[in-house]
Amino acid sequence: MTSVVPTIDLTPWFHGTEADRLAVAARVDAALREVGFLVVTGHGVPVELRARIRAAARRFFALPGEVKETYAATVGERGWLPPGVEANGYAEGTETPPDLKETYAVGADRPIGDPEIDAAWFPANRWPAEVPELRPLLTDYLVRMRDLSDELLVLCAAALGLPPEFFVSRAGHPSYTMNVNWYPPLSLLGEPEPGQFRIGPHTDFGTVTVLDRQDGVGGLQIYTRDGHWVNAPYVPDSFTINIGDLLARWTGDRWLSGRHRVLPPDPGAPDEELISLIYFYECDPDALIESLGPPVGRVAHEPVRARDYLLDKLNAITVG
Repeated sequence: MTSVVPTIDLTPWFHGTEADRLAVAARVDAALREVGFLVVTGHGVPVELRARIRAAARRFFALPGEVKETYAATVGERGWLPPGVEANGYAEGTETPPDLKETYAVGADRPIGDPEIDAAWFPANRWPAEVPELRPLLTDYLVRMRDLSDELLVLCAAALGLPPEFFVSRAGHPSYTMNVNWYPPLSLLGEPEPGQFRIGPHTDFGTVTVLDRQDGVGGLQIYTRDGHWVNAPYVPDSFTINIGDLLARWTGDRWLSGRHRVLPPDPGAPDEELISLIYFYECDPDALIESLGPPVGRVAHEPVRARDYLLDKLNAITVG
């Protein structure tokens, strides 16, 4: 059943004819209308960089708790999010136990000069002195993710027959966050609580999410239109792409913000640990998002300010 999520090669988009580009755009439109997810290859981001980030991240997560505690943060902040601070199921009103993960979070840190916006959306990153290689590796990765995400927004505009700048014109100084998620093994965690996941059922909040994931038994699942959870396909050297609530709203609900979850550790693989690299792209915090009504979209939602909309979502998943 994993075929509900298509794999799309971006090579024709980057290097093909106009007809090639339009064909890719049509496939993206179909995927986002049906499931809200796609897998992309031909993206140009080196697999070696992602491997080096994972190796450095493992060194960070292996540090003693009292060392990591000096970088402690909560949802929406920069630094180490310890176990127990986040429950993504809360965003959809599901009272789940906290997610079974640790996170090291970095993101947009270039201020715009407005103290209120800068404090909420462009705080300084907190780089661990104990693992100094994380800073140059993630700085490189963030630049690549920003470039790829902007290109995905141009591709999204093409999929809707809109000018190339339609979405990216609201991302001149965008907010974004990258989570390096460590999913510890069952042998370390012990038995999960009833209803506890590595990440509980939810949708993402922003425009596009770019996920670099590892194959695993306790992995990503996607909720289909007909009400089934299916395993997300794993394709080596690919990214799993989904859109968030803000972009779905922007398209007047033409596209789905796909519901998904990450399964708890499986008893059949008690030593499985996974690290995911997840880049959440948004837009300018002060951007006014006005829905594309019919005939492009299905619903003309009331306009929302991006930062107000996103802050409500982040507050919803914060435990305590």
